[in-house]
Amino acid sequence: MLIKIYSAAPVGIDAVPVTIEVHAVPGFDFTLVGLPDNAVKESHERIVAALTVNSFEATRKCFTINMAPADIKKEGSAFDLPLAIGMLAGSEQVQKKELEHYMIMGELSLDGSLHPIHGALPIALCARKEGYRGIILPAANAEEAAVAEGLDVYGMETLMDVVHFLNGEPKDELTKEPFMPTRVDTQALFETLAFPSDLDFADVRGQFKVRRAMEVAAAGGHNMIMVGPPGAGKSMIAKRLPSILPPLTLEEALETTKIHSVAGLLAKRKDAHSALIVQRPFRSPHHTITDVALVGGGSNPHPGEISLAHNGVLFLDELPEYKRSALEVMRQPLEDRHITVARTKETVDYPASFMLVAAMNPCPCGHYGENNPAHPCTCTPAQVHRYLSKISGPLLDRIDIQCEIEAVPYEQLRDTKPGESSAVMRERVLKARAIQTERFKHSKLVHCNAMMNSKMVRQYCALNSECDQLLQFTMTKLGLSARAYDRILKVARTIADLEGVQDIRKQHLLEAISYRSLDRSTWAG
Repeated sequence: MLIKIYSAAPVGIDAVPVTIEVHAVPGFDFTLVGLPDNAVKESHERIVAALTVNSFEATRKCFTINMAPADIKKEGSAFDLPLAIGMLAGSEQVQKKELEHYMIMGELSLDGSLHPIHGALPIALCARKEGYRGIILPAANAEEAAVAEGLDVYGMETLMDVVHFLNGEPKDELTKEPFMPTRVDTQALFETLAFPSDLDFADVRGQFKVRRAMEVAAAGGHNMIMVGPPGAGKSMIAKRLPSILPPLTLEEALETTKIHSVAGLLAKRKDAHSALIVQRPFRSPHHTITDVALVGGGSNPHPGEISLAHNGVLFLDELPEYKRSALEVMRQPLEDRHITVARTKETVDYPASFMLVAAMNPCPCGHYGENNPAHPCTCTPAQVHRYLSKISGPLLDRIDIQCEIEAVPYEQLRDTKPGESSAVMRERVLKARAIQTERFKHSKLVHCNAMMNSKMVRQYCALNSECDQLLQFTMTKLGLSARAYDRILKVARTIADLEGVQDIRKQHLLEAISYRSLDRSTWAG
């Protein structure tokens, strides 16, 4: 007897179909093939225990189980449930007629209850794409999977519930209550959960130059670094960046949710927003983070912080304290906006289109260049150079906006009048983004100025003769790279968009050049 159960295996942030073929003949044996990892191989012990506890006959047959396609590695405990159902169907304890209509996933406990799995949303999207009627999975994942509209999602509490459902039996024998699929109106959920950030730029005192730079960064999606003494407000300002960014589109929300689903982070969220991520991510890893945790990978590849920040912000505070190797591996994702993790038996691609916002002190003590007798810099030139050399030139080259920040004067700290609110700043950002949306409407990969390639820079960032001479002088004087040239033009284009003008003018270019402060600073050389 040959039984087929349908499931899926996450690959990157997507899922591919997996067919579990169960061949059952009289005997007492169990063989599992199809490139399963140790967690899948151990499923036999969990399944036998769960079947025994629930009074199923588990060992009446000799089972040979193949997980196809065999060239895709099957990982994790999410295959417990389909394997158990395959064994029950092979021993004629579950009817076979409904199996072809559903994709089945779930982790079994020894008593037969179902634990949540990772990647429920990508698996549900895969089931919908492959034309299945529905998906059966743990109840804890039902709302997440139901975001994939057009699919019947049945969240089950126990193995017995799944057996009753497939056998056409009611959920409760006494009330005859039927099993009902979980329904989610994804668009309505997206609109309901979307809300402004509770952090506001109105709380920031002074720092008008940095606020302006942050607005430019948000308007064009540019990377940014802030350099200044401790307590100047670098972290406070960075945390308020999401409050002025454009809201996620539904497509971006689904893509972001898929990444967090594969990483197993949705199940850990205890709020009402666990089914769908509607706010732009803000990730702030500690400086002790490893290379793999930052960019992704590992023996069993998983998304790193740069992918978890996809469509959002990655904030690296105290940038020189990060391992240089960890920072250097970000160089390619910053350019390509995705990361490819290659292993011997597989290659996985994770999206990584994020805004990098970094903060650092100008020296180890933090007071270099600060005109404050109460806090004189105690660092030697060699210490300053060694501290700054932790940040490589090629990495700085990829940061569009480099802004020096000063300590806030006492008069501004005592000012009780709130600063300009995030709502006002966001309105200007949205107008600039609307111009860019129209500009790049024929491109699927470019959505803001920071994403422009060299061809687009030449097309949309043309300079008049006066601006061209100014930029030529700047490039020669500072010895800037070709990459810095492109990034100055991109920032100038964004500043012009904020003013709502078509051509880049001299004042736009001068402001963009002013944001290359690390290129100009004598202590950075």
